[in-house]
Amino acid sequence: MEHTSGVTADALAEARFFVGMPDASLAALATTAEDVDVPAGHRFFDEGGSAQRFWLLRSGRVALDLQVPGRGAVVVETLPASAVLGWSWLFSPHRWRFGAVALEPVKAVQFDGPGVRELCAADPRLGHDLTLRFAAVMLDRLEATRVRMLDLYAHPEDVR
Repeated sequence: MEHTSGVTADALAEARFFVGMPDASLAALATTAEDVDVPAGHRFFDEGGSAQRFWLLRSGRVALDLQVPGRGAVVVETLPASAVLGWSWLFSPHRWRFGAVALEPVKAVQFDGPGVRELCAADPRLGHDLTLRFAAVMLDRLEATRVRMLDLYAHPEDVR
């Protein structure tokens, strides 16, 4: 994975996830961010591992997977460019609830979770704003996982 710095508040403001966030909050978040290039096949994280980052996907696709007894890793959702990857960094005990792998080369903005948590503690408005934004992401992931699990158990011969 290749890292470069230079993430700006203006660049973050262009992302759908950050629409409407105050400039000062975006500037603060930019201090915790770096651009990364990730090769196809790279595992961002494994279920149960320490969650200390999150990513804003600029290009490429990432598969979220879940360990299912008797089946191994099952893809529950494929995230496109513009999606946010990772929310477990925000909630104790900071352990990944899913796994994630790059399906193709990915360009992303990577955020330092502990640094963002410090910003949120210092600025409760930012903390509240980010919590609401990540709650929406969690609801989307929960629904996608529910639909995928229903599909798998309705058609057990179709392990994809």
